[in-house]
Formats: sequence, C-alpha cells, structure tokens
Amino acid sequence: MWQQYDEGENQMKKFTTLAFAALIALTLSMPAWSQSPAGGNNQAKTAAKKDSKEDKKEAAKAKKQASKDKKKADKQAKKSSKK
Repeated sequence: MWQQYDEGENQMKKFTTLAFAALIALTLSMPAWSQSPAGGNNQAKTAAKKDSKEDKKEAAKAKKQASKDKKKADKQAKKSSKK
C-alpha cells in the first residue's frame, strides 16, 4: 500500500508541496495588499481631506449666515410693510 520513494522523488514531493503552499499563501494575502493605502501618498491625502473639511465648514457657515441675513431682511420687510 505505501510506496517507497527514492530520495530524489521525496525531495521533489517536498518542493512541490512547498511551492503550492507559497502560491496559496500569496493568493490569500493579495486582498490585504490591494486594500492597504499607499505609503507615499498618505500625507497628501490627509492634507487634502483636511482642506476639504475646512472648505465644507466654511461653506456651511456662509450658508447659515446667508439664511440668517435673509430671515433678518424678511423681518425688516414685514415691519416696514405694517407701518
């Protein structure tokens, strides 16, 4: 039932097993590589995000101020039309 391998066949079997194991390990690790961020562009992306957040805050602030100004103008218009 058990076959006897000579030394050359046994080494070839070990090498083949090792090669397939390495290919499987490499294949399983690929998604982790594709999802990780690039090291060099990390600071640039963070700075760009920060700038865009600040821009959004300023835009929201301006929009809020415009809304307040409009409400104030409407109140003024109502007051002047009642008199």
